[in-house]
Amino acid sequence: MPPSPLVLHNFHICLPRYYGTHEQTVQWLAAAHAQSEATSRKDPGFDQGAFRRQMERHIRRFGPTPQALGGRRSDIGEFLDERFEDKRLFPLHRRPEGETLSARMDAFAEMADRVFEELYSHEDASKPVKEPPPDELLHVTCTGYASPSAGQKLIEQLKWHERTHLTHIYHMGCYASLPAMRVAAGFLASSSSPQTRCDLVHTEICTLHLNPLRHDAEQLVVQSLFADGYIRYSLSQSPGTSGGFAVLGFLERLIPNSLEDIGWIPGDFGMRMTLSRHVPDKIALVLEPFLTALAAECGCSRDDLREAVYAVHPGGPRILDKVGEWLKLAPPQLAASREILFERGNMSSATLPHIWERLLKNPETRPGSLVVSLAFGPGLTIYGSLMRCL
Repeated sequence: MPPSPLVLHNFHICLPRYYGTHEQTVQWLAAAHAQSEATSRKDPGFDQGAFRRQMERHIRRFGPTPQALGGRRSDIGEFLDERFEDKRLFPLHRRPEGETLSARMDAFAEMADRVFEELYSHEDASKPVKEPPPDELLHVTCTGYASPSAGQKLIEQLKWHERTHLTHIYHMGCYASLPAMRVAAGFLASSSSPQTRCDLVHTEICTLHLNPLRHDAEQLVVQSLFADGYIRYSLSQSPGTSGGFAVLGFLERLIPNSLEDIGWIPGDFGMRMTLSRHVPDKIALVLEPFLTALAAECGCSRDDLREAVYAVHPGGPRILDKVGEWLKLAPPQLAASREILFERGNMSSATLPHIWERLLKNPETRPGSLVVSLAFGPGLTIYGSLMRCL
């Protein structure tokens, strides 16, 4: 790392365009599953209404409660619309699984292009005050891929060819913000200028990968929990930076005997996710020694972390409940993580940055406060960082 502390700051959120409450989401998912099953069976005697009611009961049973997840956002205009016959991505009257992965990637490219433009709209040459272009631009996602990418198109549009280098940080899943920061820290360490700025942009469109012909409990959890999220933020070592977090260090571990517990694999009809119910218990086995090692990596003791604020990726409500229980955390220590889950759902890699942005806005996050960030993903990987609020 560079001798000057690295500072995480300059957060900008672009909200996905469509919002659904918990109840609206349950009803729409039940309708989608029922229509997919009817199309698949091609049976005039099939009772679609009864199947819809059955799926509604199952979604309520296996998915998050309205107390844990009040609503979530999607950038897909078909979200919550039950007129499936005229849809681009989910024409369930003729394609029970929804459209192909190829069609979904075309839609991802269009949405990612729009988001990059919105997140950097103040850089338009017609505006009198502009932020300098970033020296490094890191695009983080696991929900869509296109080349040329949205970042490359932005550089072309804003004529940043001579200034900005682009790196793609793809397919790591929910913990990707932390290795992306670590990559950015490496860029800063290799730079001779203290003014170097790395921008990180997340475009996660999880709702793009719904397959309503998959009715098993594991998929109902995934389909009712995940949401879309867009955010950008900066990492720099400029001493003039005000506000934000000083980054003290990172730690990564792969949990033994857990390779099959989380999967994210391309399929014919979107990405296919597997999510084992054993994930929380396997995290529990390594969490305490992991935090001890993280503290040592950052020049602290384990006791220094007991009063810290915790930014925990909400892989689901049970993860937050278990982390709070295992670490004996008071409710305020996890409050921001629970708020983001309740308001936005699980936005994959964009979730932790939304929690950081919320902490910076919270007057209770006082200067000098330690912030422990934890995220989990395929591997089974546990990734952590320690920061100090400025």
